Amino acid sequence: MATKLHIPHAPFRPGEKPDFSNIRLPKAGELDRPDPHIHASETRHLAFSMIRVLDEGQRAVGPWDPKLSPDTLRLGLRHMLLTRVFDDFMYRKQRQGKMSFYIRSTGEEAVAVAQGMALEPGDMLFPAYRQQGLLVVRGVSLVDLMCQCLSNSRDNLRGRQLPVLYSFREANFFTLSGNLATQFPQAVGWAMAADYKGTNDIAVSWIGEGSSAEADFHYALTFASVYRAPVVLNVVNNQWAISTYQNVAGGDQNPFAARGIGYGVPGLRVDGNDFLAVYAATRWAAERARNGSGPTLIELYTYRAAPHSTSDDPSRYRPLDEWQYWPLGDPVKRLKEHLIGLGEWSEERHAALEEEVTAHVHACWKEAESHGTLNEGPWPPVAAMFEDVYKEMPPHLRRQQKELLG
Repeated sequence: MATKLHIPHAPFRPGEKPDFSNIRLPKAGELDRPDPHIHASETRHLAFSMIRVLDEGQRAVGPWDPKLSPDTLRLGLRHMLLTRVFDDFMYRKQRQGKMSFYIRSTGEEAVAVAQGMALEPGDMLFPAYRQQGLLVVRGVSLVDLMCQCLSNSRDNLRGRQLPVLYSFREANFFTLSGNLATQFPQAVGWAMAADYKGTNDIAVSWIGEGSSAEADFHYALTFASVYRAPVVLNVVNNQWAISTYQNVAGGDQNPFAARGIGYGVPGLRVDGNDFLAVYAATRWAAERARNGSGPTLIELYTYRAAPHSTSDDPSRYRPLDEWQYWPLGDPVKRLKEHLIGLGEWSEERHAALEEEVTAHVHACWKEAESHGTLNEGPWPPVAAMFEDVYKEMPPHLRRQQKELLG
């Protein structure tokens, strides 16, 4: 008898009309918010359902509502809008040849911004490459982000990293890696070290759902569970790992959040386009980690609206308008409508904010460009290739440096 293998596939291909009616979404507010220190086995319903706060009218309902002040919500909206405007601007500049590469986080802004706002400044971030919103939250200058992408004379990494693979020690933002999933075990190790030192800081990390098929994902969960490391591990399920649909990583079998339970790690599945739900779930997991109960695995259910990167053409593997049919909507629009419903915002104020952040991005670019572009310089000095590699420069590099400088 012939073996019949299951071959996962994407639900829609170019030219087809997207229909997400097969996605079963629970009503907002229907899930309980248990004590953060419960056993992993008691979170099964949170892993197989979905934590949602904003209902269809973008009203906050249920026990997961974090009860944020209007000022905090407006700040979150500003951070998300700034991140989107910045991304769109940098994408255009890459197309104009000002830099070699860029990755946008369009449609996923609530993930980085809400989680960043829910954490403490001392918490260490081990991000993937769509978490630039974390840097916006932590106040890193857009000029510095732009200079890293331009590899110019002000690039804090001195031209040694691909654009958007940021690293900012002052923001507790660990160096991004193009090798996927490495940040998960690194975050667990950092969290264990922080606990040894007696600090109250936790580590937080992000990978995409495709990277959950990497061995590093499983190593991290094992160590985090066994040692009850103070860490929050996030799987950003944006449905696509470049051109590979989430089913190839097992998304059609069980939610990614459910994988944690088998390791003894609580799993939370969250509406990743709901700013309030993401914030609340992150606070829950951070409290658990900070108070000695160990790790949490969070699946952030969202959608990658933009191409995977500037090297990608999504029209070759999915309908161009697929994001318009995504049932969880646009995170920026949803938070805007929530604030309007509270009487704390308006379309006029939103338009003014968009103008403000757009002008800010343009001003930052003007300054960043004064430090050089990819093709026009100035660039980091050639002698910089010898620096910041070894704590103590070995003899053979000293000789080469002397030959270069004369």
